[in-house]
Amino acid sequence: MFRAGLTRASDEASLMTIHLRADRALFRFSGPEAHRLLNDVVTGEIPSTGDGDGEVAAAWALLSAQGKILAEGLAGHADDALWLDVHQSVADDFFKRMKMYRLRAQVVIDDLRDTHRVGFAQDEEPQGIRHMDRLGPVDMGWRVIAPIEATADWVQNDTSYQQQRIALGIVHQGNDFPANDAFAHDIGMDILEGIDFAKGCYVGQEVVSRMKHRGTARRRPVIVSGVEGPAGSAVVAGGKEAGTIGQVVDGMAVAIVRLDRITDPGTVTVDGKPVEIALPVWADYRLGDAVSADE
Repeated sequence: MFRAGLTRASDEASLMTIHLRADRALFRFSGPEAHRLLNDVVTGEIPSTGDGDGEVAAAWALLSAQGKILAEGLAGHADDALWLDVHQSVADDFFKRMKMYRLRAQVVIDDLRDTHRVGFAQDEEPQGIRHMDRLGPVDMGWRVIAPIEATADWVQNDTSYQQQRIALGIVHQGNDFPANDAFAHDIGMDILEGIDFAKGCYVGQEVVSRMKHRGTARRRPVIVSGVEGPAGSAVVAGGKEAGTIGQVVDGMAVAIVRLDRITDPGTVTVDGKPVEIALPVWADYRLGDAVSADE
């Protein structure tokens, strides 16, 4: 299985290629209480310092009170501010909610959708504002942030990024599941360091903590190969629906599935056709795992 960031290309020019991630929306949080606001609201360990020249970005999610993911992305510090990206499909709702949570806090929230873009680079460290896109043991390269006028030379598609993250079993909201549909554990955030279990209360924390301590996470990401159906197609095992696939690239997709329903991987189908199921290299769970309690 391909591990992003572990194989270098021989062509120097290709190392410096930045791919536009057009489906990402960027927001900047600044002010003396920006860090406290975010740390009190989202799941991850938000960085309090950094200058945007290569620090590891923090994975995070904004949850509903019921523990479902409303938005998720990366957060990095640069220029005395925190820079967060989310999928375009949830950008308006995220902006609205964060302004509501801000209340009277000394925080300025800038919507940068009209002025900045988010990109992806692999292997060679790019210039400008960049943060390492590392989710636990998974190295995805670099998240790059630049004003629109500085992105003319970027590759104007993100196929390379999507291929790599699917091969690694990384699930993204908007690409693979809609808002208010999945728990943080469903997409492996507890394993990929997107949840700070040591910090104080944040929205949805009670549900996250209960799933951790009771071991009730029964839906997890798997990598599906040989896919011929579209995104949203059901993953069927033993005649029962176990989940649905996300974005399909080159016949591969990530699916969030009920582990207990896949006891014989050789019988799994998508859109009525046989597929291959594999666990991500970072998984600490197994196909067929069952829990006694409900989510």
